[in-house]
Amino acid sequence: MRGKTLKVAVAATAIALFATACSSDGEDTTENNNSGGTLRIYASEPAFLLPSAGDDEPSILVIRQLYRGLVKYNAETGEPENDLAESIESEDNKTWTVTLKDGYTFDNGEPVNADAFIRAWNYTAYGPNAQNNAYFMKRIAGIDEVSGEEPAAEELSGLQQVDDLTFTVELKEPFAGFPAIVGYSGFFPMAEACLADTDACNETPIGNGPYKIDGSWEHDQRIQLARSETWAGEEKGAADVLDYKIYADVDAGYAAFQSGELDVMYTIPPARYQEAKQQYGDRMYEAPGDSFTYVGFPTYDERFADKRVRQAFSLALDRQGIIDAVFDGRFTPAEGVVAPTFDGYRPGVCEYCTQDVERAKELLEDAGGWDGEPLVLWANAGAGHEQWLQAVGDQLKAALGIDYELKVNLQFPEYLATADEKEFTGPFRLGWGPDYPVVETYLYPLYGSGSDSNSSGYNNPDFDALIAQGDAAADLEAAIPFYNQAEDIIVEDMPVIPMWFSKIAALYGENVDEFHWNKISDAEYGKITLKNS
Repeated sequence: MRGKTLKVAVAATAIALFATACSSDGEDTTENNNSGGTLRIYASEPAFLLPSAGDDEPSILVIRQLYRGLVKYNAETGEPENDLAESIESEDNKTWTVTLKDGYTFDNGEPVNADAFIRAWNYTAYGPNAQNNAYFMKRIAGIDEVSGEEPAAEELSGLQQVDDLTFTVELKEPFAGFPAIVGYSGFFPMAEACLADTDACNETPIGNGPYKIDGSWEHDQRIQLARSETWAGEEKGAADVLDYKIYADVDAGYAAFQSGELDVMYTIPPARYQEAKQQYGDRMYEAPGDSFTYVGFPTYDERFADKRVRQAFSLALDRQGIIDAVFDGRFTPAEGVVAPTFDGYRPGVCEYCTQDVERAKELLEDAGGWDGEPLVLWANAGAGHEQWLQAVGDQLKAALGIDYELKVNLQFPEYLATADEKEFTGPFRLGWGPDYPVVETYLYPLYGSGSDSNSSGYNNPDFDALIAQGDAAADLEAAIPFYNQAEDIIVEDMPVIPMWFSKIAALYGENVDEFHWNKISDAEYGKITLKNS
């Protein structure tokens, strides 16, 4: 997930992700316990509401309430648990048989059956549809034939319907992590009527989850969801209504929270963290996070083609200094590109992630120096990135003598489009959150050749080969050494400067009874209960 993880045998460190104003027994008390009322939620403008297209955090936080998939992730452990799937089985990790639970429908009454998944995955994978989540289908047999602008086929040969509630998935190569990745929203089913008019469905989604859209997406204003009375699952939505209020600026959102206009805010302006902590006390939820912030290099720009330039920029930065100055010390400096909360994490793997100004100067000089043009540092508008990005620029100037300017005027959807079009003219801010609990989620999606979230344009066949070897391992434990070797390549080639891993700091208001956070899926808005409703 851009901007923002599974485990079958993968073990991300367990973190308590359930906070409550009235209970601390750690049990999920919301099943079949609808609290009612309207939950007012801070949001920024999503890029898409189609599961096949939405790969940014604002989009996915809404999509996960509108739609449901084969598995969901345990809030505390991150383990995948069957949701719409009755079973997902394989004898060879290559051909998987998926059996669905009976009785689920889309909002328009269409059944959620085998065809609903097959049609959605085919639509996502088909090259001319240009869906952001197409690369998640890369392991399914037939992907090469449906990819590109003029594909040889329209459907994945690896998807076969067995009966109304059963289908098989043949992968190109064995992958033990398959049942773990299909909880990502890019694998959610889509209704036939939705694919008949995807533009309309993007504005007025036809979901299959515990909530349905009330009206249509009011761009830059709000997205309002109402509890779906047709949802057949056990976990009913807690609040009657989820009201996502969209703000162009995180400071405006924080002001709205302070004035009582919002019940939940999953992000806090960096400069307001201490104030918020003092003001809201135990209504601030904090925990170690797994979201990764980086400064990417446009490797398609010849000025950044030499890895010594990229290494020099990284060595010029004092990450802890920036974290202390801008974020009150509450983030974890990155020592690699894998979160410390994940199996597969290794401390200190990045040789170029500790400030060493003299070595930075030497590397830049060896690479031919800088051309004298001011460096353009990019970030999206309205999310509070200016202050820390300015600190990055100041440190680069102090260490390497490079002048800089900030370009922070694009709202997130336009910013992501700029990333996709490879139009950044200098280092750019982006973030990443795990999509599923397999350590590979921090690697191939960001650095794999041709991956849709590979905004740096990095391309290395050796890296791709190691990821493929990890994917083909007998189980996820055996895969980790290959993924580790792939990470070693990244921290040597430095297509991005690893900056830090998050610490979750979310606010909830006095009207919130129980606040829920999921290790993989972030805020569990559908489970948050309200008082006096």
